[in-house]
Amino acid sequence: MDKVQAVAGIGLFTGLGQRECAALAGVAETRRYARGEDIFFAGEPAQGFFSVVTGKVRIYQNSLAGKEHIIHVFGPGEVFAEVAVFSGSAYPANAQALEDGEYLFFPRQRFRKLLAEQPDLAMDMLGLLSMRLRQLVRKLEDLSLREVPARLAAHLLLLQAQSKKKRLTLDLPKGQLAAYLGTIPETLSRVLRRFGDDGLIALSGNTLEILDPARLETQAGVATGDGDSAWGTGKA
Repeated sequence: MDKVQAVAGIGLFTGLGQRECAALAGVAETRRYARGEDIFFAGEPAQGFFSVVTGKVRIYQNSLAGKEHIIHVFGPGEVFAEVAVFSGSAYPANAQALEDGEYLFFPRQRFRKLLAEQPDLAMDMLGLLSMRLRQLVRKLEDLSLREVPARLAAHLLLLQAQSKKKRLTLDLPKGQLAAYLGTIPETLSRVLRRFGDDGLIALSGNTLEILDPARLETQAGVATGDGDSAWGTGKA
């Protein structure tokens, strides 16, 4: 891995020059995780944060009842567990590799020393934390105000916007996608099947084509109430 090139590909550090990227690469450690391998667990001391170079990672929590909820999925160029840089507390959730991949790990103490020397990096970190807070608020709104079909429609439209293609690949296995959307696999399968029957999408395995973006956008805007009445309970 070319660490300087990998650092330059991190969204958090977009716009930094070669010298700044080299300084960041100097404090970063290269790590590799296999598919299904745990990166850290909730409650462990947070020694630093990570960036995905290749592969994907899921951040998730388990309820007292043992139910798993996926908080977020990160891919190449994204960072996670960055709260450790500021708080030095325990990791608040679990992280697990979804694919074989390479990561950069930024130890807290070395990174904080670098921030003191280059304060522009600190401003970038604050911008990232603000964006994450907005994402969390939006997800809480989705889970509380939208029923499952609306959540799924919004997620599919987001995937399409990111890929810029009508045909796309689901970013998570269906069981994990259900957990991410706050439902159960049976409900997710039922909604996907209904979307297909109604001509909104065409699904083959994990490959999906959006056939009617306008109607899918309408579905994504449905809030609680009648929005899920035709689809079953929609509750996890």
